[in-house]
Amino acid sequence: MSGLAALLAGHTPPGVYQWHSKAPMPDVQHAVEKAGWHFCYLDGWTVEDRESFLKGACACLDATEPADDIDGLNAALDAADVGDCGLVLLWDGWSPLARHDDATFDQALDAFRRRSSADGNGALAVILRGDGPRLELEELPIKH
Repeated sequence: MSGLAALLAGHTPPGVYQWHSKAPMPDVQHAVEKAGWHFCYLDGWTVEDRESFLKGACACLDATEPADDIDGLNAALDAADVGDCGLVLLWDGWSPLARHDDATFDQALDAFRRRSSADGNGALAVILRGDGPRLELEELPIKH
């Protein structure tokens, strides 16, 4: 069973993970939605600063108001529609932000960790896909 399948089936708890899958984004979205989870996609390949990240993250989450700071991101995460099963946020291209604005990147990871471990708002799994600087994140295996 792949790490994504284990997550969607509830065998792996929601959280923030790193993943090295090369599966096309539409295939990942299809798998997530077929399992009953909501899906959002953050394309971070051109995101190198706080303003661009917050704009992209809030758009991904369908936030009603743009975020000016990490508190705004926290509010968007708390208000996100997670449906019955949960929400998977796939963040491709996280490394440009990590390399160019490590303070914002660290704050974003903290916000994602806080929300993914919170009770009462529904499940949230954040998947940072691809290569980049070394992270202290659990790896979501491609296959078990």
